[in-house]
Amino acid sequence: MQKAPAEKILEQIESGYSLPPLSAVALQLLELASDENATNDQLVKLIEKDPSLVVRVLTLANSAFFSGGVPATTLSRAVLKLGGEQVRLMALTISLRGAFPLGKVEQFDFELFWRLSLYRGLVAKALAKSSGAANPEEAFLCGLTMEIGMPILFDLLIKGQPGQFDLYFEPLEEILEKERNGFGIDHRMIGAAALAHWKFPEHIIGCQNPVIASDSARSLQVLCRLARLFSRILLQMEVAFRTFYAEAQRLLGLPPEEVHEILLATFNEVEEAAKSLRVEIDKERDLLKVMERANGALAQISKKVYRESRRTLPSFDSMDQSEKTVTETLQAVAHEVRNPLTAVGGFARRLAASLDPGSEAGKYARVILDEAQRLEKALSGMTTQSV
Repeated sequence: MQKAPAEKILEQIESGYSLPPLSAVALQLLELASDENATNDQLVKLIEKDPSLVVRVLTLANSAFFSGGVPATTLSRAVLKLGGEQVRLMALTISLRGAFPLGKVEQFDFELFWRLSLYRGLVAKALAKSSGAANPEEAFLCGLTMEIGMPILFDLLIKGQPGQFDLYFEPLEEILEKERNGFGIDHRMIGAAALAHWKFPEHIIGCQNPVIASDSARSLQVLCRLARLFSRILLQMEVAFRTFYAEAQRLLGLPPEEVHEILLATFNEVEEAAKSLRVEIDKERDLLKVMERANGALAQISKKVYRESRRTLPSFDSMDQSEKTVTETLQAVAHEVRNPLTAVGGFARRLAASLDPGSEAGKYARVILDEAQRLEKALSGMTTQSV
């Protein structure tokens, strides 16, 4: 019986056909990760086989994030300072990044792909730390490799046919359906096959499944979903900011205050991580994009608040009992906008306190905060009841 094209492609990928090779050192480090008896000396001996990796390990160990104590002047001290998990993670991510080009190739923007992937990894890591949902280093790797099948699909099935298939990054469900209709396979299926060939652990490969199992609450899959929602903010998608905060609370029980800290941690780490992966990052530009989405969320809230306040009386205590419908309308509006307004206002307040007030980002944060406070006051005026 003849095999379907999709089945043939998956078999080819699982055997390594047309896949960019990961470095031998990275693959051996991955295997070593499953050995509970592995020692730092074994890690050092492996890393020494790759001079460029030695340089990066030493650089990271003496970077701002690990600068406490005596500087690491030898590889052994650097590995001890970073820890085995961090070293293995770095080797894998460097190898993955080095396996693909940068820049734009025909209609595929590799630079944007890696920038989004890096942010997804860092957000997943910060979410894991804050929630305790998973190992933070594994969460980073899952976030980074979440859409790894996309550049592979491009190389296999699209490259060399400009204009035949428009490849874009979101919305995921629409992309996957379009890929399956066009090729009988999607990039998440390809990603799972590639990670299997590279001998990634099963629970990391499982994050390629776009459907979150009902029993997988607080799992790596959940963290990946949230990390992808954050990347939609960078792509300037409508309602992305509000959705990210709402889902972080629904799926992980994280209040807005913790989400603010997660975003700040991500932006604090991104430049250092980008250097290791040799990805071009403009932190201020990306932060401004997040603030633009926050401002967009405020604009939607403002429309809701002021449309209803113009249509109705401005406060509950100014209405008589016959105006029950008006009261219920104002209550519904208040309920709908209070949580997103709290999220946006809190984010702006946290940014305004941490950024240079003279910088473009600092000034923008102040503008958003002023508008949030104005809306909070208006909402309070709408819903004040006499005691």
